[in-house]
This record gives sequence, C-alpha cells and structure tokens, in this order.
Amino acid sequence: MKAAPTPTLIGSVQRALRLLEAAGAHPDGAPAKVLARQAGIPLPTAYHLLRTLIHDDYLRRRDGLYVLGDAVERLIAGGTLQNRRSTLEESLAHWRDATGVPVYFAVYREGEIEIVAISDTPYARAMTEWADFRETGHAHALGQCLLGQLDESSRRDHLSRHPVQPVTAYTVPDRLTLLERLAAHGRMEPVVERQEYALGTVCAAIPITAGSGAATMAISLPTHQESRFLAEENAG
Repeated sequence: MKAAPTPTLIGSVQRALRLLEAAGAHPDGAPAKVLARQAGIPLPTAYHLLRTLIHDDYLRRRDGLYVLGDAVERLIAGGTLQNRRSTLEESLAHWRDATGVPVYFAVYREGEIEIVAISDTPYARAMTEWADFRETGHAHALGQCLLGQLDESSRRDHLSRHPVQPVTAYTVPDRLTLLERLAAHGRMEPVVERQEYALGTVCAAIPITAGSGAATMAISLPTHQESRFLAEENAG
C-alpha cells in the first residue's frame, strides 16, 4: 500500500521544526552539518532554513555553532503562561504568513487538550470550534497529534474521560480503530485528517518536542483546496 503523501504546505515548517529539535538536543550548540544530518535534511536546504531561523531569532549562531534563540523560549513560555500569549501569537503569525493559511498551537496539559493560540486572516479563516476541542481530540488533527505523543497509559486514560464518538460522518468510528491508527502512526510524524471534525475542512498537525510535554502546530484548508495541500513533495 502506498504511504500517504506528506502535506506540501507544512513541509518547510516541519523541516524548520526538525532543525529546532536537533538544536535543542545540543545545549552547547552544534554545527550545521550535524543539525542537517540529525534532522534528515539536505545541507543546502538546512543552510537556507538556518538563515531564516536566525533572522527570526529562533536560533543564534555562536562560534560556528547553532543554539536555540530567544524566540523558541518565548514560544514555549507562551504555551504555559497566559501573560506571554501575545508573544506566542507573534510567533504563530510568522508561520501563518509563511504558509498563507490559518495556524494553530496546542498543548497537552494536566490531562487535557488546550488550544493555546490561533492565527488567521480575513482571507484565510480558522475553523469554528463548533464542538469542544477538548472533548473531541479523537476527531481533529491537533488532538490526534497530541494523543499520538502520549504513552499508552495516558492515551487510554484520556479516551476513558473523553470517549470516541461521532462528530461528522468521517470521524474515526470507535476507540479501537483510533488506538490502532495512533499506534501505527509514527510518534513524531505529521497527522492529517479530512472532514473528521469539520465538514469541508482538511487539517494537518506537526508534533513539537521543544520544551516539556506534548505540543503541536497545525494548519487547515477548505477541502476544495486539498490538491494544494496534499500534493506529494518532491523526493528529498
């Protein structure tokens, strides 16, 4: 069976996050070649992304080594402190402008899914929360991505408190099917769902490991633009 294609629109964001994750594993810094290798990114692409990340303060270059910048610390802090919300939204606006679609940031905190911030525009509106995001994590990409990062015990505990139930005709049908899907999906791979939470909408979420706990960034598009969203990436 052919593997599902990786969403093209979030490809560059995903690669940038891989570089940030790799840099986060080296508190004293690491050279570009090491980060590119650990992130699985061609070196020329890595250099381009590293320049962008430095420009936006997500990374700093010191003596030829790359370390996490202040923007990453602000992003993580924004996910845990309400008085840093505006700073987080500024970071999301960067990714919103880079992709041209609504961007969402969510965390799994104290046993619940929490949508921390959403960044959209009048021309690219975010999904309407017509069913409580906390109770319908099984149905949307944000929730599936967060649940996929949990250990099996925490995942089952969450689903015992928020049972799998239909949200649309496309929602995963039952708890067992959801658990099998999450188990088969790589823990740090993007998650894509089509109309499982909102009819007419396709969404993708990227897992984030910077900081403690599970976090995710996601984007959404109308289904009539799905060809733009789900076209296969070029090899490499």
